[in-house]
Amino acid sequence: MPSVPERPPITPQLAESGVVAILRGSSDRHLADVARTLGSAGVTCLELTLTTPGAVDALARVRAELSSDVALGMGSVIDAQQAAACLDAGADFLVSPGVCPEVAAYALERGVACYPGALTPTEIYAAWRASCDLVKVFPCAHVGGDKYIKSIRAALPQIQLVAAGGVNQQNAAAFILAGAEAIGIGTQLIPTEAIERRQADRIHELAQRFLGFVKDARRKLEMHKESAAAHK
Repeated sequence: MPSVPERPPITPQLAESGVVAILRGSSDRHLADVARTLGSAGVTCLELTLTTPGAVDALARVRAELSSDVALGMGSVIDAQQAAACLDAGADFLVSPGVCPEVAAYALERGVACYPGALTPTEIYAAWRASCDLVKVFPCAHVGGDKYIKSIRAALPQIQLVAAGGVNQQNAAAFILAGAEAIGIGTQLIPTEAIERRQADRIHELAQRFLGFVKDARRKLEMHKESAAAHK
């Protein structure tokens, strides 16, 4: 297996819950409230995006209001300058929309995890080689969904994946069963209407549903491993 440079560990909150909540919108209003609601429900890995106006300032405000138990990252980062601004504002990890070696290198230099977006096997492998232990496969629902994740894991078993783009209540468990380490969810977890209407209970319930899908799928995988080991 090819060697890769030493890199920061995967964000513990992401590995534990298996859910990344992606907060993307046309405004930074209510982001802190939504983040607190998600954290109280058990979704402790949140990703804001630079496509939201005022995202860096919003990240700093949200970081100041959240417990350190909640990991807060920034997505849509495409260069080292943006990466520096996000990390200085308190980001715990970075996400890029594609394979951006400049962002990956800067994150490695700062000792922070970076999860690049990739789609093809070539892109996924390139992201991993750029010292990114976990790659965000996006938009995976449009290229075969969980079957695509299973195929990638079969070809590149050393690379851990986050399935994102089209993840919903109907297919969330299937992505975990197919081999995804985690799932990234946007409006299916945080509906725009629920944000605007301040429907914290609705967001809390959705968060617990998705956490349950991941937990149940992981339990099934563990039972399958134990059964397979017992029959050897």
